[in-house]
Amino acid sequence: MSQVWLFDIDGTLIHSGGAGETAAVRTVASLFQVDETHGETHFAGRTDRAIMWDIFRFHQIEQNEANWNRFQAAYVTELQNQLQQRPGGVLPGVVQLVEAIQQQFARPIGLLTGNTEAAAWIKLKHFAIDHLFHFGGFGDQHCDRNDVAQSAMKNAARQLQQEVTPEQIWVVGDTPNDIRCARSIGANVIAVATGNFSFQQLAEHQPDLVIHDLTDPAVHEVVTGD
Repeated sequence: MSQVWLFDIDGTLIHSGGAGETAAVRTVASLFQVDETHGETHFAGRTDRAIMWDIFRFHQIEQNEANWNRFQAAYVTELQNQLQQRPGGVLPGVVQLVEAIQQQFARPIGLLTGNTEAAAWIKLKHFAIDHLFHFGGFGDQHCDRNDVAQSAMKNAARQLQQEVTPEQIWVVGDTPNDIRCARSIGANVIAVATGNFSFQQLAEHQPDLVIHDLTDPAVHEVVTGD
């Protein structure tokens, strides 16, 4: 069966040294004249839209499309600044795995991320791996990662110009939310412990495979069917 691969970004493909979180908080502070704080807002595994709704609520900023659009426009500039200032890089095994998938299936590889589309491509371009990916589901329009997964599946079918079934899809992510959103569309899921969650924490959510990083031969065996 021909496979369709969808990758999360932060903690799965790259580590950016907290550039996104810092950029988001600073953008809100600058735009709306509030403190650079976000209360107890959690970032990992969530969509940018859901995160910002929580931060807006914390600062009593009206949650509307006008404010969301203002944030997005300013955020991309601050994100680029933060990426330049912070350590980070492509995580182990990423390039080798993506190249193996391309060699095996000769088809586009996608993203399934909570980042806005603009932020996703900025991050990937900064670390020079944007050319490896061609479509995705993003956190611009949806608060719920499950809705992003639906969008990614539809965009995969559009990109490939053919029907895509859940059984064909392999989602790779580093958080329990990645596992949950993959299951919401009936997809297979590989959890990788290169983010904020340990191997054991991810295993408790019963992905099809849990690995320490993407150099693990087990993930390459999924690609080749060995």
